[in-house]
Amino acid sequence: MHWIDPACLQETRGTVTQFLLNPHGELDGFILDNDRQVHFPPHLSRPLAKHVSVGDKVRVRGVKPRGADIVAGVLLTSSKGVEILDEGPHHDGDKHERPHVEKRPMDVMGEVQLSLYGPKGELRGALLTDGTSVRMPPHAAEALSSYLEPGAHIQVWGRGVKNRYGACIEVDDIAELVDADDATATGY
Repeated sequence: MHWIDPACLQETRGTVTQFLLNPHGELDGFILDNDRQVHFPPHLSRPLAKHVSVGDKVRVRGVKPRGADIVAGVLLTSSKGVEILDEGPHHDGDKHERPHVEKRPMDVMGEVQLSLYGPKGELRGALLTDGTSVRMPPHAAEALSSYLEPGAHIQVWGRGVKNRYGACIEVDDIAELVDADDATATGY
C-alpha cells in the first residue's frame, strides 16, 4: 500500500496478544488485546518478527474495511518507536520469496475464538482458542461461515505449518463438533 499516506489514516493502539501465520509459515497479522485483528502483508513478516513481540504495545495506522473488525496495516510502530511501513513487496527491488516450508498433515479441534479476515474484509478462516489459525479460500469460507463464527466447536483436517510464532492449517475438511462423539464432516 505504498501509495497511501499513513498520516491520514486512523490509528489503532493495543497490546499484541498473538501472531497469525499464513499457510507458508509467515507472519501476516496479529491480534490485539481488544480482539481486533491486524492484517499486514507477508513481505513485512521479517521486520515485524524482529521489532514486535507478543506483549508489546503497538500503534497501527491502516484501513478498516466495511463489515469486518480488522485493520489492514499500512504503518506499524513498535513499542520502541521503530516504524514499519508497507511500501509494497518490491519497493527495494527485491522480490518477496515465499519461504520453503514442508506442510505436514494436521488434525485440530477446538473452539473458534475469532473469525479471520483478509485485508479487504473477506472471510478467510478462524482463530481457535488454542492459537491455531484455520485458513481457507474466501469462497469456501463464505460457504462455511457458520463453522467459523466465534463459539463454534470444530474439527479440521488438512496440511499446515507450526513454528515459534504459532500454527496454521489449510482446511481440506471441516466438521462441526456437536458433542465429543458426533462430528459431521464437510469438504470444500
